[in-house]
Amino acid sequence: MKKRIYDLSFIVLGSFIFAVGINVFVLGNDLGEGGVTGITIILFYLYGWSPGLMNFILNGLLLIIGYKFLSKNTIGYTIIAVLLNSLFLHLTRNWAIDSNEIIINMIFGGAIVGAGIGLIIRVGGTTAGTTILASITNKYLGWNISYGLLFFDMLVVLSSYFVIGIEKLLLTIVMLYIATKVMQFIIEGFSTKKAVTIISRNPDEIAQNVNKKMNRGVTVYSGHGYYLQEEKKILYIVISSQEVVKLKRIVQAADEHAFVAIHDVRDVFGEGFVAMNP
Repeated sequence: MKKRIYDLSFIVLGSFIFAVGINVFVLGNDLGEGGVTGITIILFYLYGWSPGLMNFILNGLLLIIGYKFLSKNTIGYTIIAVLLNSLFLHLTRNWAIDSNEIIINMIFGGAIVGAGIGLIIRVGGTTAGTTILASITNKYLGWNISYGLLFFDMLVVLSSYFVIGIEKLLLTIVMLYIATKVMQFIIEGFSTKKAVTIISRNPDEIAQNVNKKMNRGVTVYSGHGYYLQEEKKILYIVISSQEVVKLKRIVQAADEHAFVAIHDVRDVFGEGFVAMNP
């Protein structure tokens, strides 16, 4: 129950932030958007139709068509997100700020819209729309979901050229890039992780010090170097970004000629990190 309340709180907050970003910064500056929201914005510019109402109708139709492509939990959260997005888009339709600096508005619009979507996705929901279309093309056409999302979003964005013009279109593309980066930051969390691969002549000393001084687990792989044909122990360690310097010092003290490769890690679940919630 606590998990449900936590998730729903994020969806409510994310939907509200998203709606404020659209009404205050996107519509307030005649910019465009991607996906279903972008279509509702085009319809608003052309015919004055309510973005909140059109968001509800279009996403509702897509949910009916593509519900079988999402899990039950995701469907439930997505329905709630669509309802709340539509409601908040309607309630904040007259919100505005007194600013004529379109570049500043574009930057903040991207950041706020990205944060809102990120909060919804972080707890397992979606904003429906192109997510469902991308899932359908993945199943029947074999498209990668990320490429599917990009294709449908860009199709809508480029279509807005005929309504908002080339200058606003280019600003919209920059805004979407900012939104994507902020959304990625919200989803992945505030502390990025690093996966470290170490090949050393003193692997046991390094592993012991990592266990003792950093309280981190170490996985040991068996391998061999092709040039010298020597058997080697390969260490694999996952740490936070803040621990990289400490690990480097441990490795350097044990073997200054060690081979160390550090990789960015998107998500880490398990003991010492975060629990894997369904």
